[in-house]
Amino acid sequence: MKLPWRPLRTLLPALALALSAAALTAPGAAAASSDDSRASQAAAGAATGGGSGWNDYSCKPSAAHPRPVVLVHGTLGNSVDNWLVLAPYLKNRGYCVFSLDYGKLPGVPLFYGLGPIAKSAEELSAYVDKVRDATGADKVDIVGHSQGGAMPRYYLNFLGGKDKVNSLTGIAPNNHGTTLSGLVTLMDKIPGARNALGGLTPGLTDQAIGSDFLKKMNSVPDTVPGVRYTVIATKYDEVVTPYTSGFLSGPDVRNVLLQNLCAVDFSEHIAIGTVDRVVAHEVANALDPANATPTTCASVIG
Repeated sequence: MKLPWRPLRTLLPALALALSAAALTAPGAAAASSDDSRASQAAAGAATGGGSGWNDYSCKPSAAHPRPVVLVHGTLGNSVDNWLVLAPYLKNRGYCVFSLDYGKLPGVPLFYGLGPIAKSAEELSAYVDKVRDATGADKVDIVGHSQGGAMPRYYLNFLGGKDKVNSLTGIAPNNHGTTLSGLVTLMDKIPGARNALGGLTPGLTDQAIGSDFLKKMNSVPDTVPGVRYTVIATKYDEVVTPYTSGFLSGPDVRNVLLQNLCAVDFSEHIAIGTVDRVVAHEVANALDPANATPTTCASVIG
């Protein structure tokens, strides 16, 4: 079986992290994790100027943008690194913007989204309540990248989130499972590999096609009434494969292929969620469809 190098390169750091996770667990790990969280929250503010940055709990939504935006990072991401482009982009357009860290493993700093996804959805639930309490908003809009675009569906469908969320925008979300360009198939050919990896980093194996988590999440319709859904995918995605597995079915769904907006945008899985300003413009449209403007290649300078 010929393995494409690019997806293999993408998976190897995750596998290495998984195999070393147990060794990283040590006394004081919880304190270290807490320090990491405080540091990342501080960085989120400092990234755009202290209290004027995102994760500013004194921010009050405006009449033009009445709901706070909650950003949900992807696997191996965190609340700062994933959003260094999109968070300031939305903040500068008048949104109250917040981001959380979730899915931490004990003793593993900065690389999050590795814990059980159902548990991560509980963390999102608590965080949404925290943002609602701080801002006084009844509902939030959620924008997530990769796992962060799919995990909120569990929150909506199984944890009562549908009454607290106005819209969910997924950037390259893994809604229906991934083959990871065939590497999941290879993993399943190695006896016990899926269980071993899942025991260390369940956030990875929960996303593989055929996982128990995905069977449960997709045992119900893709959408819930009253929530607007947008999916933005790229045909160059080497992590969520096939890329169409991110698309949703149901009422109030808009599935967008990035290359239909800008044919020469070659963003793959990481770039689409971290640095692509064409995507940022389309996210802004999803958050405020009444005032949407066409997204084109020129949106990169908008």
